[in-house]
Amino acid sequence: MASFEVKGGNKLKGEIYPQGAKNEALQILCAVLLTPEPVRISNIPDIRDVNKLIELLRDLGVTVERNAPDTYTFTAANIDLDYLETEQFVEQGRAIRGSVMIVGPMLARFGKGKMPKPGGDKIGRRRLDTHFTGLEKLGAKFNYDTPDSFYGVEADKLKGAYMLLDEASVTGTANILMAAVLAEGTTTIYNAACEPYVQQLCRMLIRMGAKITGTGSNLLVIEGVEKLHGTEHTMLPDMIEIGSFIGLAAMTGSEITIKNCQIPELGLIPETFQRLGIKMEFRGDDIFIPEQDKYEVDTYIDGSILNISDHTWPGLTPDLLSIALVVATQSKGTVLVHQKMFESRLFFVDKLIDMGAQIILCDPHRATIIGLNKNIPLRGIRMASPDIRAGVALLIAALSAEGTSIIDNVEQIDRGYQNIDGRLNALGADIRRI
Repeated sequence: MASFEVKGGNKLKGEIYPQGAKNEALQILCAVLLTPEPVRISNIPDIRDVNKLIELLRDLGVTVERNAPDTYTFTAANIDLDYLETEQFVEQGRAIRGSVMIVGPMLARFGKGKMPKPGGDKIGRRRLDTHFTGLEKLGAKFNYDTPDSFYGVEADKLKGAYMLLDEASVTGTANILMAAVLAEGTTTIYNAACEPYVQQLCRMLIRMGAKITGTGSNLLVIEGVEKLHGTEHTMLPDMIEIGSFIGLAAMTGSEITIKNCQIPELGLIPETFQRLGIKMEFRGDDIFIPEQDKYEVDTYIDGSILNISDHTWPGLTPDLLSIALVVATQSKGTVLVHQKMFESRLFFVDKLIDMGAQIILCDPHRATIIGLNKNIPLRGIRMASPDIRAGVALLIAALSAEGTSIIDNVEQIDRGYQNIDGRLNALGADIRRI
């Protein structure tokens, strides 16, 4: 198990480029299974979850060629369906959450797909009912092996159908969409997720020959086609990493330029951090965060306490609530953070309290943060990273703290952030991997 030794208190300065989007990568990589022709994908992040999915695809029979550090060509011409029955597949599938999205493409192209209960962050219940209910409406037969926690779907032929999703699940929408593009007839998906990553998947599938209308809305209409062909695709920068860097700059009083942000795709993220008092300038497609010794939280028109909560797109992504929470600890003012989607995601605040933050955990979904206005710096402690986003929030706290912190279990951070210690050290941070 690796750890970070972090010496806090340094101001950072310079330019940093966000990696390719992790959550987009997991969808796009699964989509290569829809065609036997080559698919070239650029701006792929070199992170643990993505690399594990690439390894799974390779073992499944996909030919993988690395053209550049962030660019791969995938050719799914010779898929080994027997591999789905192996213990190695079970181990790989359980290692990452995004592996569930191979089920839709496999079902559409080969008539069967299966997957062990996937792993990922321990942030609360993340049900898969939406995925399989949608696939059943397309004509698939669903099987669940309770003792082995194994999901399976089979169909001789998928047929288009109307469906109203019970939740706007991003991965569920992606899975159903990838199955529907090869189904016979018309599929209508209402209450579809419309995150930029799903929009990117739609654009890629359209370039492959799919017929999809409604991209960017919560109503997708898909006219099934007989086959798809190869394409090229470039992924968006990771919006969660961009938000993390904005928060990092504010907490450490640093001057940072975040390059090539694709600002129109960020939704409410810049505005949310501006309401926390963080100044920023948009310079073309770059975000410049000036050095700022203190920042004051906004209030509502009637003077009531600012409430930052997550919601389905175009609301604020839940992946940034941990970052917003840690930023609020050193603000001037009080903030209520309301994490609606996952009931275990706020439990990391006990580490921040140990560091000196003033936080009241109201219940598993809500925390009230009383900002210290940078009058009392956080103090370094030893702690462990519980999940990807909380891990980076703790790293940001450690970089702003007095003294030295040790963050254990940084493999969680590595799952979502590419060479984060090396990139931040290049800006002046003092992080040592031990």
